[in-house]
Amino acid sequence: MVSAAPLAPPATLAFVESPVQLLNVLEWAYADAQRAGGPEATAPQDLTVVVLSPHDPMTRGQLRRMAELARDEGFAVRWEDARGGAGAPIKTIGGLRGPLRRAGRIVIGDPFSRYVQLLLTLTRAKDLVVVDDGTATMEFISQLAKGEPLVRWHRRGSKGPRDMVFAPVSATARRRLTPGAKRRVEVFSSMPVEPPAGVTITANDFAWTRARFGPPRLTGGTDLVGTSLVETGVVDLERYLEAVGSLARAHGATRYFAHRRESAEKLHRVSAEVGLEIVRPDLPLELIARRGPIGHTIVSFPSTVVHTLPLALVGTGVQVAVCDVDPAWLTSDASPRAQGFLSGVTGTARDVRRLGSGPQMGSPPPGDAAPPRDSAPPRDSVPPRDSFPQRDAASMRDAAPKRDAASQREAAPPANPGPPAAPVAAS
Repeated sequence: MVSAAPLAPPATLAFVESPVQLLNVLEWAYADAQRAGGPEATAPQDLTVVVLSPHDPMTRGQLRRMAELARDEGFAVRWEDARGGAGAPIKTIGGLRGPLRRAGRIVIGDPFSRYVQLLLTLTRAKDLVVVDDGTATMEFISQLAKGEPLVRWHRRGSKGPRDMVFAPVSATARRRLTPGAKRRVEVFSSMPVEPPAGVTITANDFAWTRARFGPPRLTGGTDLVGTSLVETGVVDLERYLEAVGSLARAHGATRYFAHRRESAEKLHRVSAEVGLEIVRPDLPLELIARRGPIGHTIVSFPSTVVHTLPLALVGTGVQVAVCDVDPAWLTSDASPRAQGFLSGVTGTARDVRRLGSGPQMGSPPPGDAAPPRDSAPPRDSVPPRDSFPQRDAASMRDAAPKRDAASQREAAPPANPGPPAAPVAAS
């Protein structure tokens, strides 16, 4: 477990609940220090990261790894088991009340989080920063601009009793996130967003990731990126498996990078029925891809990575492709906004190749960029369900072949990169 760091009155408090949020806090701190003209790309004395730990084991594991990277950068990290029982929220909020009132700047990763919204009602900070929590940032900006309640895009419109009770807190948090004469709001994002009046948008180009990691070794093949659209009730499981199979056959994919929220049952079917090797990343995919090895082509459904991977992998020669979600794949419980939102995620992605959503999902990449389909593990060699993760990212890196000279030239590092971060032992 990551030990708690004492909270002296910091200039900035950052609250994160996911590995991607913590990654983007590090990117923001790097960019903020460079804007200030400091000689180093970090300002450890100015930032304390508070991890509001979730229940999910995969998320907790990735958060622990990211917390270690943050501490390697010199930042203080406070790990809160904020959901560790009935009394945990009261204890967590009570311990943070004083620091919240003293902080001059608050950084958050998920403005839709009820936990974060409750904490925002306790702060007097006049400087608020929202870093990316994936494509949800696009919906946050849209709702903020329209003055709408903060509601996640995949949720249906009806409100339950808990929503009604929490409505005043959510309304107060939204006011805190609205800029005014005495309040500055910045959104640090890699998403294509238009700033509402008074909101400062700062582009996240993953400069910290590129400076600290890579360039990656390229396998020459194709990798698929999984999504949690089934787990969130948006996409039908059977349709999703059919789409994964079509993509794998069309593009010669052999590996499937699982989303941290994907169920073991679904991943077993991807392995058994499609024949893909399941990789359970121990860090956000942007870091895994940057460290390598990674395929010459990465295929994804509409998700955050179709916006972030082209930035993290710029100059490496890796091509990112996105497969549209067919309306027929949506479940009857999917939000009416789901199709439009997913289409927007795909349509606004830059530097990616667009694929269709049917069985003929575009032509496969050139022969030298994808191995033949028979290189995938045979179905009769699939391990039993309880053997997941089949491979983690660390073992994948250790077993990877070295790049040839041509690949090394193609994957040249950015100018003046910083020293690569040392591997961090899994917690």
